[in-house]
Amino acid sequence: MQWFADAKLGIFIHWGIYSVNGIEESWSFHNKKISYEKYMKQIDGFTANFYNAASWADLIKESGAKYAVITTKHHDGVALYDTKQNDLSLVKKSLAKRDLIAPFVKELRNRNIKVGTYFSLLDWSNKDYPEFLKDSVRYKLKSDTLRWQRFQRFCQNQIQEISTQFNPDLFWFDGDWEHSAEEWQAEKIRKNILVHNPNAIINSRLQGYGDYETPEQNFPVTRPDFKYWELCMTTNNGWGYRFDDTDYKSVDEIISIFTDCIGNGGNLLLDIGPKEDGTIPLQQQNILKELGKWIHQNEEAIYATVAGLPLGHFYGASTLSKDSSTIYLFVSGKNSGDIVIKGLDAKIKKVSVLGTNEILKSKIVGKISWSNVPGLVFIKMPENAGQRMSVVKIELARKLKLYHGKGGY
Repeated sequence: MQWFADAKLGIFIHWGIYSVNGIEESWSFHNKKISYEKYMKQIDGFTANFYNAASWADLIKESGAKYAVITTKHHDGVALYDTKQNDLSLVKKSLAKRDLIAPFVKELRNRNIKVGTYFSLLDWSNKDYPEFLKDSVRYKLKSDTLRWQRFQRFCQNQIQEISTQFNPDLFWFDGDWEHSAEEWQAEKIRKNILVHNPNAIINSRLQGYGDYETPEQNFPVTRPDFKYWELCMTTNNGWGYRFDDTDYKSVDEIISIFTDCIGNGGNLLLDIGPKEDGTIPLQQQNILKELGKWIHQNEEAIYATVAGLPLGHFYGASTLSKDSSTIYLFVSGKNSGDIVIKGLDAKIKKVSVLGTNEILKSKIVGKISWSNVPGLVFIKMPENAGQRMSVVKIELARKLKLYHGKGGY
C-alpha cells in the first residue's frame, strides 16, 4: 500500500455511452428518467474520433497525479475493452470499433503512473443479473440459483480478462450494494486478482475484501479511523460528461479539498468526464493544469508526507515529513495576519514560505517557566502571501512532540 499512501492524488475517468446525450451514467435508465432502449441507443453515436491516449496521460502527469482510474464497464454493462464474454462492448457495437483501455494503460505506464481500473460488479443489461430497473427484478436469486451462477461466471471472467489484459495496480470496484460478499464470491475475486498480481490493491467496495476506504463526494469532518483512504469527488456535479453541467468547482476550492484530504492522511481521486469523441472539456483540463501547477510548486509538502497536526492544534490542513521533524501548514493565499499553533512542544529552528524561501517570524505567547504546558506559537504571514494557498514550512530542532492536556497549574 505504500505507493498509494505516497501518491496523494489520482484522476478518475468516467467515459461511456452516456456522454453521447450527456445524461447521467446508467442511473438515468435505472431510475426511469429515460427508457432503457433510448439509453442504449446512445451506443450508435459513440465515436471516440478524437481520443488520444497520450494526451490524456500527459494531462494526468501535468496534474501531479500518481495514479489514474478509468471505467472499464459501468452499471449499464457496456465494456470499453474487447471482452469475450458477450457482444456488449464499444469495440463490437460502437463506431469506435477498438479497445479504448489498452492504449491508455500503455501511455500511463510509459509515464510511470499507476493504473487503476473501475469495474461494476452489477450489470443491469445482463439478462442473468437479477436486478434491472429500480422497482423491478428479473427473478429472485434464491428461486433460480443456476441463473445466478451463470452470472457469477460471467462477472468473474470479465474481472479475469481485465486482470490478464491490463494487469492493474489498483482495482476500483463499484455496485456491490445489491448483494452480499458471499453472493458476489468476493473472497474468490480477491484471491484470483492476487494470484495474478500479488501487489494489486483493491478498494473497499468488495464487501469487506478491500484494502482501503472510498468515501464518495462527502468529505469526512473528522479524521477517518482507517489507515488508507481516498475521497472520490467530481470536478463539477456529475461523473460522466453532461453538456448542461457547468457548475465547476474552482481551482482554489479543489486545492482546499485536496489539502484537507492529505492533511487527514488520505488521497483525493478527482473525476473528469470526457465527451463521446474523446475530448476532455476545457474547464476540466484547466482545473487539472492549475492544480498541477500548484502541486509542483509545493510538492515537498505533499508527496511522501503523512497526516498533519490533529484537530485543535492548527485551524487548517497540514502535513508532516515522515521523520516528524518538519510541519507544513496550508494557509489561504489571502491570509496576511497571524496563524497560530497550539500545543507545540518542540523548539522551532526556522519558519519559511515554501517555494519562495521567505523567512517568517514566529513568537511564543503565554509560556510560563514553571509549567510544562507549551505556549501558543504565532506566525506572522506576509502581506499578499499568494493568489493560491501558501505553504508554511516549520523546521523543528527535534522530532515533533505535542501537548494534548487541559492546561492548569
